[in-house]
Amino acid sequence: MKRGIQTFLSIVFAIVMLVLFVIFFTKDDSYRYPIALGGFVCALVPLILDKFFKIRFTLGFITSYFTFLIGSLCLGSMLRFYNLGWWDTLLHFLSGTLVAFLAIDLMGKLTTRQSRSEMSAGFIFLFVLSFGVFCGAIWEIWEFNMDQFFGTRTQGGGNFDTMTDLIADSIGALIIAFGFARRTRRNK
Repeated sequence: MKRGIQTFLSIVFAIVMLVLFVIFFTKDDSYRYPIALGGFVCALVPLILDKFFKIRFTLGFITSYFTFLIGSLCLGSMLRFYNLGWWDTLLHFLSGTLVAFLAIDLMGKLTTRQSRSEMSAGFIFLFVLSFGVFCGAIWEIWEFNMDQFFGTRTQGGGNFDTMTDLIADSIGALIIAFGFARRTRRNK
């Protein structure tokens, strides 16, 4: 069932992005057609990982992944929701949940069932939260370097933007870490 949902979401999103790419390309919209092309590639990532590497993700991760892609690419960039000011913060919150679900997936793939059963809920909480905060920090380092080396303005608000983004990432990861650790404790 999960594999079917993953495949369905990937194919539908890829088709939508391909159609948008063609529309924007024929209109010579050089701002939007690269975004649509990037969205098309991002839509194929879960399919490629499943087909060639047998890597399948949890429903939580796949749902978060496509919600984030719609929010960042379609709404944020193509429809310019980033101009709303709070949109970037919302997406950082969503990315915090996304990478927290990724941490849960990785834990499931990199550990045995027995070792997971022996992990305390506190350790699981700390791992998922730390992974979310770490990924948020790596993204902010990326933005900083892009601004320094290529003159972009990804950190338009400077330190305030960076700290707001990190706090939003952390809150998203915190919610998922708390929920998953609680579920783990209840299941033991």
